[in-house]
Amino acid sequence: MDKTLANLQNDVDEYISQFEIGYFQPMTLIVRLTEELGELAREVNHTYGEKPKKSSEPNGDLALELGDLLFVIICLANSLGIDLTKAHQDVLEKFQTRDRDRFARKSQNPSS
Repeated sequence: MDKTLANLQNDVDEYISQFEIGYFQPMTLIVRLTEELGELAREVNHTYGEKPKKSSEPNGDLALELGDLLFVIICLANSLGIDLTKAHQDVLEKFQTRDRDRFARKSQNPSS
C-alpha cells in the first residue's frame, strides 16, 4: 500500500483525534523523538556496532524503531501545522543547490 506523506499525516491526525489530550506539546514530542532515536541507536549498535546484545535481551526490530520515529515526527509536524511534503521538497531543493558539487557523482556507463 503506497501512501504519500499527506496520507501519513492524515492517518496520524485521525488516530490522535480520538483522544481528549490530542497532540503532546512540541517540547514533549522532542523528548519522545529523542527517546525513540535512542532506541533506534541501540538496535543499530547491537546489529551493526561493537556492542552485542546480552543473551537476556529480546531482539529488536529496526523497521519498527524507524516507524516509531516517523510517527513522532508526523505528530510534531501536525501539531505545528507543517506540511511534510512541502518540507521534503524544500530540503531536496536545498541539497540539490547547496550541495550540488559537494560529493563526487557516480560515473555514467556509456551505452553500447
